Amino acid sequence: MAKDDEPAFSASGSEGTPPVDPETAVGPDGRPLQAREPAQPAPEPRDETAGRVAEPVPAEAPAQPDAAEERQARQQVQQAEKGAEAGAIPSFEVTLRLRRYNPELDDAPHWEDYRVTVHSTDRLLDALHTIKWEQDGSLSFRRSCAHGVCGSDAMRINGKNRLACKTLLKDLNPDKPITVEPIQGLPVEKDLIVDMDPFFAAYREVMPFLITKGNEPTRERLQSQKQRERYDDTTKCILCAACTTSCPVFWGDGQYFGPASIVNAHRFIFDSRDEGADLRLEILNDKEGVWRCRTTFNCTEACPRGIEVTRAIQEVKRALLTRKV
Repeated sequence: MAKDDEPAFSASGSEGTPPVDPETAVGPDGRPLQAREPAQPAPEPRDETAGRVAEPVPAEAPAQPDAAEERQARQQVQQAEKGAEAGAIPSFEVTLRLRRYNPELDDAPHWEDYRVTVHSTDRLLDALHTIKWEQDGSLSFRRSCAHGVCGSDAMRINGKNRLACKTLLKDLNPDKPITVEPIQGLPVEKDLIVDMDPFFAAYREVMPFLITKGNEPTRERLQSQKQRERYDDTTKCILCAACTTSCPVFWGDGQYFGPASIVNAHRFIFDSRDEGADLRLEILNDKEGVWRCRTTFNCTEACPRGIEVTRAIQEVKRALLTRKV
């Protein structure tokens, strides 16, 4: 034990012990002592969540479709492509053989061929438009509504009277040339246009309007459904002249009234509100009237409205014989 009057020293250099140089001091085993690192103070407890910036969450990679999903997607695409092909309107080429005539240049009518690409939904009128707008602007023909109502585009197509706007090209045997010419029996003005004046002159002669007597009524003229049905069929006429120009009698004798005029006379002769039936019957009793009909049914077949033309003519004949309407 050290005496009270002797200073005490320690290896740490505290009072009473001389300081030890860690570089030169050696231990009891003769090996140098290593300098000790100063003791680190204990970390103070802290809130782990306070003041901490949230670390960004890495974005997840998009899920890759497996083989089954890829196969299903390919099948859906293929089905969609097949559906588009199935829904496509097929196209084909046709040859239109048109009877052309320009009185300023031609001495006589002649035929010209045109090759046109059309679709299965196209009418003849569409093909004529394609020729006029893209190939030959000099082509002339009549048309208006293009929906079978105005009656402007009656033509002789493959030998039969039809409306160009109602005739599907696919129904005309497109493997062969389709012939188109003006309707017969009327003077040709140019190409497919004819002079309709003789046709409308005969139409006006039968007085196609309501004829009444007495004072003007104070209310509408009433009519039952049965009375209306009596002449309903002949109200459908659109004055296209397809029936009249299909009649062989009209071809040989331009004085014949023709089926269209008789049909429109029928419409008023059998109208219960009309009072001019006797007058019209006398007009049609002429030698160029109903008695010239030979009942060939060409007119009924040619009518684009489905009117039973021959039947209407026979009913007018019967009314003349019986004087009953």
